[in-house]
Amino acid sequence: MSTDINSIRRKIMRALTGHIGPVQKISLDFKSAESISRILIVRPNSRLGNQLMLTPLLQRIENTYPDCKVDLFVRGNLAPVLFQNYPNIDRFIRLPSRPFKQLGKYFMAWLHLQKHQYDLVFNVDASSSSGRLCTKWVRGKVKFFGSPELVSTSNPDAVHMAKTPVYNFDWLIEQMNFSLGEKHLEPESLCLRLTDNELAEGKKVLKSIVKNDKPTIMFYTYATGNKCLSNKWWQELYAELQSRYGENYNLLEVLPKENVSQINFVGLNYYSTNLREMGAVISLASVFITGDCGVMHLASSVGVPTIALFSRDNIAIYEPYNRGSQAFHIDHVKIGNLMRSLDHILLKKVLSIVTAFYSELFYILS
Repeated sequence: MSTDINSIRRKIMRALTGHIGPVQKISLDFKSAESISRILIVRPNSRLGNQLMLTPLLQRIENTYPDCKVDLFVRGNLAPVLFQNYPNIDRFIRLPSRPFKQLGKYFMAWLHLQKHQYDLVFNVDASSSSGRLCTKWVRGKVKFFGSPELVSTSNPDAVHMAKTPVYNFDWLIEQMNFSLGEKHLEPESLCLRLTDNELAEGKKVLKSIVKNDKPTIMFYTYATGNKCLSNKWWQELYAELQSRYGENYNLLEVLPKENVSQINFVGLNYYSTNLREMGAVISLASVFITGDCGVMHLASSVGVPTIALFSRDNIAIYEPYNRGSQAFHIDHVKIGNLMRSLDHILLKKVLSIVTAFYSELFYILS
């Protein structure tokens, strides 16, 4: 039923916004970069991964305009949790996750968009009907509707959902004749910005589960629709992990909010609906193995090397974006190949720990 309602909503929005979309001519009436003091980021999507993939853009704006206030137009209740440590964010303007059940909140969110006139209105996803409509509706000096054709061909990685907005933002600022300084740098990785207290609490939670000091390999077996790999596939992978790493590593399954397991809860597992706690626990993994899902991006956002398993041909757009991660299509990879990739990641992890230890020892002795 909810799928039918969403389909109707999308058809209505497309009908309303079919004529909206070309990039508006850039106003050149700004005298200096300091003229940009308030930006609206438009991303009316409620998915965990899509919202986390805004963090490279938020970091770029923060680095470019440290004193600029940023409002976020999103959907659902995740944004205040995910972005609570991004100090530039001033307001979250939120569409309800189920607009037809909360029409009052839905229309109030659109009205709240009129509170400010923005120096820049930046729509993240050109294919979003709600995003284009919002960009048209609000008051803004410069409006960017999110045309992907503007990304320079010199950035072959620009197809990635976390990188496209950053390259578009760089291009836009350049058109406005502002000096960006760091515009040619690769976009920053996803970042949840966990606090020291959150990380410390994550250590306590993990220790209470594994009850030892061995390193931990974590995995997440759930995904929605045909992105979810079969019980048989995950059970074969888990058996291989047990055989190869069970003696020297903890194997911990991170469970989804649905509290289901593709390996039937046979091993250690961790369950929480607190995303920041979940991120803190995952940050302690030596490696994180997962399907194509929002928690894959959560692992990326806390800096964990992630092995991602895709069943669709969209790896270039959605693969985990942080250093050391890898993505595979399950039709083109065998479990043995995954084990070799896992060996390589774990070896690099061990070498980095050893290097850090001897660097610290050298510093103390000197």
